[in-house]
Amino acid sequence: MLYFCFLIFSIVVLKVLLIILLIYLGIKVVSKYFGPLILKYFTKKAMERFGGQFRNPGNQKQTPPQKEGEISIDKMPENKSSNKSVGEYVDYEEID
Repeated sequence: MLYFCFLIFSIVVLKVLLIILLIYLGIKVVSKYFGPLILKYFTKKAMERFGGQFRNPGNQKQTPPQKEGEISIDKMPENKSSNKSVGEYVDYEEID
């Protein structure tokens, strides 16, 4: 009886291992043939999505060319009001 149970258990384990092996090999074969096609599709979609930002610079503001060493500020800084009620400044000296 124990031998029969062990035999059935080993057959079930072998079937499961065989199914896992077949699924692995199937995925490997399918990815070998269809993987490059899928990768090409996704790269094409990414190029369409992100490539338009670099190909069409008309959406950006046109800035005149600058001379070397000239500085221009495109964004005005926000006016931050300082908190005057922080306290008074105390000058100190370091003690060695």
